[in-house]
Amino acid sequence: MKPAIAVVDVHGTYKVHTEFYASPTARKTIILVNGSLATTAAFAQTVKYLHPQFNVVLYDQPYAGQSKPHNSNARPISKEDEAHILLDLIEHFRVDYLQSFSWGGVAAMLALSQRPARIEKAVITSFSPLLNEAMLDYLEKGLNYLHAADGSNLGHLVNNTIGKHLPSLFKRFNHRHISSLDEHEYRQMFAHVNQVVHMESHCQMECLAGIRIPVLFVNGEHDEYTPPKDVRVLTDHLSACQFATIDNAGHFLDMEHKAAWLQSRDVLLGFLQGSPQRERIYRPLPELQHAMAV
Repeated sequence: MKPAIAVVDVHGTYKVHTEFYASPTARKTIILVNGSLATTAAFAQTVKYLHPQFNVVLYDQPYAGQSKPHNSNARPISKEDEAHILLDLIEHFRVDYLQSFSWGGVAAMLALSQRPARIEKAVITSFSPLLNEAMLDYLEKGLNYLHAADGSNLGHLVNNTIGKHLPSLFKRFNHRHISSLDEHEYRQMFAHVNQVVHMESHCQMECLAGIRIPVLFVNGEHDEYTPPKDVRVLTDHLSACQFATIDNAGHFLDMEHKAAWLQSRDVLLGFLQGSPQRERIYRPLPELQHAMAV
């Protein structure tokens, strides 16, 4: 299963490495949005169950992975920039569905708030609009390592926190990848995390009112950084949303063990291929109505 590789020009500003997994039997196309510090390789397990049911589009942000050689990377880009890139790729590949992972959910939801006409449904995984104590502690420690471009300690931090439930082999891959990033990638993530922690530039909940399509939020049962209960605050701000919890899984869901992979597959395919009439709209939980915006 080899993808078609292309470098897509976005408004003459960015060059984006893309991978297109075409399926002769698929009638719909889905685009996957990476989390922070990640590349297309992070979705290797996800592609296995999305293809060949769908055509699948993966891409690296301009500062990351195989997009890096095509861009100057002289300055960090914003989440708004990432949302504009995503919107362009949606048009370029004629995308029907969207799925994001972790901090990729910020750019994904900013893009969805613009109501791209092609997108019918979206899946937002391992994301929370709340910064709880565990996440703030993780981000604040990460800021120190990012500022120092200390990739080795940053890799250990990721594996000991959000990656604590990953198999040892994946942790080794994770550490090797994070510890060998270019300096501009650490600068990029420092700028983003610093904005989030200090609330200098964040997505106000009000902007989410623009999202009119069905959205499924998927979180791991044991994910203390983006826990399932916290994401349900979004019922106050989205007109049609659903929630799913992957049993015995942490932040990385389908990468952690076979049962989580199988449940992730069933949940995502059930939502994307299901009839809209059967989709449930969840009502707000009273104890979560005081949520902080991210």
